[in-house]
Amino acid sequence: MKAAALFLAGIAAVVAASGPAAAQAGRYLAPPPIVLSPNLTDPWVMQLQPGNRPIYAAPEARSPRTWSAPPAAEAKVARKVDPRSQPLAPELLPQEVAYDGPGVPGSIVIDTRNRFLYLVEADGTARRYGVGVGRPGFTWAGEHRITRKAEWPSWHPPAEMRQRQPGLPVMMPGGPKNPLGARAMYLGSTLYRIHGTAEPWTIGHAVSSGCIRMRNEDVTDLYERVKVGTRVIVI
Repeated sequence: MKAAALFLAGIAAVVAASGPAAAQAGRYLAPPPIVLSPNLTDPWVMQLQPGNRPIYAAPEARSPRTWSAPPAAEAKVARKVDPRSQPLAPELLPQEVAYDGPGVPGSIVIDTRNRFLYLVEADGTARRYGVGVGRPGFTWAGEHRITRKAEWPSWHPPAEMRQRQPGLPVMMPGGPKNPLGARAMYLGSTLYRIHGTAEPWTIGHAVSSGCIRMRNEDVTDLYERVKVGTRVIVI
């Protein structure tokens, strides 16, 4: 029994002595090789073979960026449009329209807000013309009658107008360049008239000193349709 105990103790001593030495020797052994999946390695290995295109191509060379003017159609150039080159809006041309406003047949109604003159007719209609009206500060409303008619009238600017515009003449004879145009119909004892104009592009705008202006062809048409004494309502 005593001999067996001594034998086991000897074996334990040998194991204890040899354990640390074996562990120390294991530190210098070569590690097992690392194996990569072909899915990861093949694309890169193939790049080393002649004729294959790299996965990430080299960036293409770019020419220096230069500035060029935009096309004319895209250039935003502020240009003032000459009103004389613009056609008159279709609604301002003479036309027959349904009418249920003020005035008896044969009378004239002028809507200064909407820039229309109506010659009222007997069947619920009216002949409508586009007009130019007084600019801000020169608008007015009221009722008068045509007291005089004139063809190619001369123009006598009022004294107040000549004070505002010192370059105006005392009198300008009738003609194509006369501001009263081809025809004039005078309203009561006022200085206001329905007249033509040498500036047809102003029709539809508030530009006058209170007179009602029409295109020369339109005022001539109206002139032939009305007579002295015709009632005129300005609203």
